[in-house]
Amino acid sequence: MSHDATNWAIKQRGLKPTAKIVLWHLCDRFNPDYGCFPSQARLAHDCEISRATLNRHLDGLEEGKLIRRIRVIDPRTGQQRPTRYILGFEPGFTPRGPGQIEGDPANPFEAGDAQTPCPDLRHGSLAEKSHSDNGLSPATDPNPCLISEHGSVSQICANPCLKNDDSRVSNCDTNPVRKPLSKPVKEEEDAQAREIEFDRFFGELLGALGFAADATLPTWWQGEAPRLNVRRWCDDLGLSEDRIIEVATETRSDHPNPPDGPKALDRFMERAARRDAQAAAESARGKTAKRSRKREAAPHPSPDELAAFYAAKVNSEEYLPNGMISAAMCAAMLERGLVTAERLRQRGVR
Repeated sequence: MSHDATNWAIKQRGLKPTAKIVLWHLCDRFNPDYGCFPSQARLAHDCEISRATLNRHLDGLEEGKLIRRIRVIDPRTGQQRPTRYILGFEPGFTPRGPGQIEGDPANPFEAGDAQTPCPDLRHGSLAEKSHSDNGLSPATDPNPCLISEHGSVSQICANPCLKNDDSRVSNCDTNPVRKPLSKPVKEEEDAQAREIEFDRFFGELLGALGFAADATLPTWWQGEAPRLNVRRWCDDLGLSEDRIIEVATETRSDHPNPPDGPKALDRFMERAARRDAQAAAESARGKTAKRSRKREAAPHPSPDELAAFYAAKVNSEEYLPNGMISAAMCAAMLERGLVTAERLRQRGVR
């Protein structure tokens, strides 16, 4: 990154917003010692635009004599490498001439005069048509355009051009913008509704304390701090909104003037919370005692009732667990003539 480069980009006037963003990111990638050679993928990602849009703005910047592009070929593999960008503020900068496409003079693959570029992509022969094969058969291996002046660098088709659907840059990339995740709309709406409901409750509380609706509140009742204190009565003490307003109204009988802030009501609210907790505990104990009294009040079954109950079990066909009927109960049932010894053996009781 070079501050001189980015400052120069910012000072340029008359550019469209996207073009200026492209120029600024080019300058942001400029290194004073090595120059500027970001890949198209990197530039498109930085600018949050597709590669096809990026190429159009690079054309505009070069036509505006703000940059000059020099293509670079790897001398070992013959593949195209990131383009070298000469920026307008660099010493000795000269704009590209009409119909000229430049290559790296130090690169053996770039020796000789370059052909007139394709109007859209600046590579390939000007005679190439968007949807023609220039006499090449499908079986012909397409050579990189930077060597043979036809064929695509990506080896996709013989006629790389923005009008070709399968060109390496003709397919507009999906929008690379990544928006941050936001909270679900329902959650935001619920939060807003809770805030509105709390504002309503807070207004009722102020009215119960003797503040006029249109009066200017004292400092200790303004801002977020008193609201947080009131929320603590609900969250920490477990008081309902109705109970808070009830306690606030009770305090007015002994203190006609409104309290100096919500902290003056803390001890009243804590006392009310303790009373409510004690009342709840007593109520729970009362219910338990009532249930105990009901259990104690129920009379125990008599021996005759017990014998009749178990005899009904023995004489029925329902399942009879092992050990359910004791020997004493068997004797009581036989004594009363409720069952027979044979029936008891059949049921496996004795």
